[in-house]
Amino acid sequence: MVTSAAFVAIMLVGVPIGLCLCLAGLVYIAASGNPVLFQSYPLQLFGGVDSYGLIAIPLFILIGEIMNGGGITRRIVDMAMAFVGSLKGGLAYVNILANMFISSILGSATAQVAIMAQIMVPEMEKKGYDKTFAAGLTAYGGMLGPIIPPSVMFVVYSVLAQVSVSDMLIAGIVPGVILTVMFCLVIALMGYMYNYPRADYQTPRQRLMTILRTSPTLLIPIVIVGTILTGLANATESAAVGAVAAALVGKYWTKEFEFSQLPQMMLRSGIYSAIVLFLVAAAAVFSWVLIFGKVPQETAGWIQSAAKDPISFMLICNVILLIIGTVIDGIPGLIMTVPILLPVATDVYHIDPRHFGVVVVINLVLGLLSPPVGLCFFVAAAVTGAKPGKMFMVTLPFFVISCVLLVLLSLYPSLSLILVK
Repeated sequence: MVTSAAFVAIMLVGVPIGLCLCLAGLVYIAASGNPVLFQSYPLQLFGGVDSYGLIAIPLFILIGEIMNGGGITRRIVDMAMAFVGSLKGGLAYVNILANMFISSILGSATAQVAIMAQIMVPEMEKKGYDKTFAAGLTAYGGMLGPIIPPSVMFVVYSVLAQVSVSDMLIAGIVPGVILTVMFCLVIALMGYMYNYPRADYQTPRQRLMTILRTSPTLLIPIVIVGTILTGLANATESAAVGAVAAALVGKYWTKEFEFSQLPQMMLRSGIYSAIVLFLVAAAAVFSWVLIFGKVPQETAGWIQSAAKDPISFMLICNVILLIIGTVIDGIPGLIMTVPILLPVATDVYHIDPRHFGVVVVINLVLGLLSPPVGLCFFVAAAVTGAKPGKMFMVTLPFFVISCVLLVLLSLYPSLSLILVK
């Protein structure tokens, strides 16, 4: 109780979540009356980041930086336009499909929303769409980033859960595609109800020329996902190959990337990676404290009294994780919940940790699109000037369909494990 009170008090003061976790661990050691634990504290902190799989994080972030600098994002939007732009509500479909393609490169919801909102919202507004709807739709499109590989959240979860990074990235493919299809079905229904406009007509020849002009940009996700699926490379190695592919496409095809940009890109990638890796290190200390304090065992006893089978356990976890996700960002949310819930899921209910990870990540990302915080809505609002509260209301059907996917995943684990060997 003292540790929990200290954690909440420190967090309310405005201390970053990583420091909150570290300081809460120190409070627990002091309150336990066992000063010998102070000697293990630095070892636990270092051990949290002593993992080969974490090297994938700065590489994935670097891929996103190179992609943006090389003008690849704009070309992916053009490709999506060639496929579905002429349908009723065409730009809405383009928004979601472009987000799906780009999510296979960026892997970050907030970064994806910030980039896509600048591109898609002005274009949709110019064609007659409501700005609030366009911004909200872009925010939901950004939800695909942490689900479709590569995903920084899946890498962090893999380290916390001690499972294969490659398996976790593969497990997100089918749920990500299903969610994209569900979003498109919602757009089709809303387009019929609200008579959404069509985009400018393109002749078959124009479509073909656009696809041929932009198709080399797909080399990046193909290299990343393909090398993992075929077993030619693990997640870290595929990220390195993907960074090289992004640089080559940007340099020799789009011709907007220059190698002189790399130092600044690497610096930005390093800064963001340091933030993420410090959170992971803090998570190791916090997990150690939780285990020493027998919190997972006590939580298991409480949940077992309420959940009699794996399905009811998963449904309870959906509610808990969604509530946590509404007030805490994705990676800190993983750090706080996985050490407590995962042992219960695997040891008591025999749930596959990879399937559980997919459900946890989707819940926490959906929390980024839920009141009272809704971080992705605030990012979209900062870029477009739309109101976050109105965004949530006009895009409520997308929230509902996302919850439907979570229920389906809870009932049918094979949806996330079908591609995992």
